[in-house]
Amino acid sequence: MEISDQLQCLFSGKVEERNGSYVIEIPEQELRLGDLEADETYRVAVLPSPTTSETTTTDADPQPEQPSQTPPVEEGEQRTVEIEDIGEQGDGITRVERGFVVIVPDTKQSERVTIEITDVRENVAFAEVVDRVSYYE
Repeated sequence: MEISDQLQCLFSGKVEERNGSYVIEIPEQELRLGDLEADETYRVAVLPSPTTSETTTTDADPQPEQPSQTPPVEEGEQRTVEIEDIGEQGDGITRVERGFVVIVPDTKQSERVTIEITDVRENVAFAEVVDRVSYYE
């Protein structure tokens, strides 16, 4: 599959029926990052989830909850990221594929760091700073 260089954001979401229309909610984080603006018009590509079965139904009965996807990171993996936010306990927060949260202690908001993933859980991972990266690198 070829993905356009114009791609603004990528996330997983559900299509919901509301008052005769279908709605895909955009995570607030995508708007805060400045990639999208509220009340603007965008082209949207809808791709099937890897967990979607080959058969589809057209009735409005709710489908059973799909099994959760595996985390997009593994223990020991290194990545260079930007710290997007600071959590309630003072740890840095960054997001990787599908908005998956990685918590990085001893970092500041907007700081670029190379991290090593130390612990992966179902919906969050923890990492340690390996290197602090200059924005000019």
